[in-house]
Amino acid sequence: MKPTSNAQVGQPRFAPFAYLSCIRFPEVLVLQGSPLLGAAFALRDPTVDKAAVGLVFALASLLLVAHIWSFNDWAGLQADLNDPNKSERVFSTKGVSPAGVLLFSLGLLVAALVLFSLLPHQTLLIAVIIAALGMLYSHPALHAKSVPILSSFPHLVGGVLHFLLGYSVFDAIDRRGVLVGLFFALTFTAGHLNQEVRDYDGDRVNGLRTNAVFFGRTPTFLAGLVVFTLAYADLVLLAARGIVPVALGVPPLLLYPLPLFWSLRTLRSGLSFESVSQLQRRYRMLYALIGCSMLAALVAR
Repeated sequence: MKPTSNAQVGQPRFAPFAYLSCIRFPEVLVLQGSPLLGAAFALRDPTVDKAAVGLVFALASLLLVAHIWSFNDWAGLQADLNDPNKSERVFSTKGVSPAGVLLFSLGLLVAALVLFSLLPHQTLLIAVIIAALGMLYSHPALHAKSVPILSSFPHLVGGVLHFLLGYSVFDAIDRRGVLVGLFFALTFTAGHLNQEVRDYDGDRVNGLRTNAVFFGRTPTFLAGLVVFTLAYADLVLLAARGIVPVALGVPPLLLYPLPLFWSLRTLRSGLSFESVSQLQRRYRMLYALIGCSMLAALVAR
């Protein structure tokens, strides 16, 4: 008889590389844009000491977001196994058990909070709130991700908080920080609506009442497009009011026709998993371009 490995029967094992492979590095890295830009907006008179603080913050932020994604994967294991678009990439296929991923995720959170405790108290508090929002969204006992409209709440609030997480490292939270954070919140929320459209088939099979399942794919997708439009308009308005450098009002005006065209083409294609995934990759590229323009404007100020 062929022996059965611990990984095959789902027994926890210590395999560092297996656990590291469970981290969704592309998503974790994309979500670093907002907090790092928050720190850049608040930073004045750079020094070696501030650079060291920034490195501690960057590592803490990475660990926090890695925790949020891994906790979400732990909570949604059964649903992901039932989804043909995700079943081949779940952590159980890498020899890691649910108990192992949960402990790993909580370990990431503890490590993140230890590092955040070395930073200003307001930064630590924001990190704790962000972690709580992640648990509200994902934990099976709360499962806000399966409640229409409410599922977008952690993304809208969390989008502002992720920006303020970085902003709070070098400055007190103020009106300017919240208003700039709103741009990231709207972008984050619109992206989440598109993700629900992308995952529509799997979520419906699993009985999850996401916005896309409850209201329909097309209305949810159009709602995401409206929120994306508001995000671009918000950045233009912030530039016009002098809250951000005036030059930052130009990229949204120049770039907006692209996501509009891509979105309408995706809508005509039927909103399949593949077409929405392609749209996500494209608007993330634009998000990176806008982020780079923000850094350039801050350096030139």
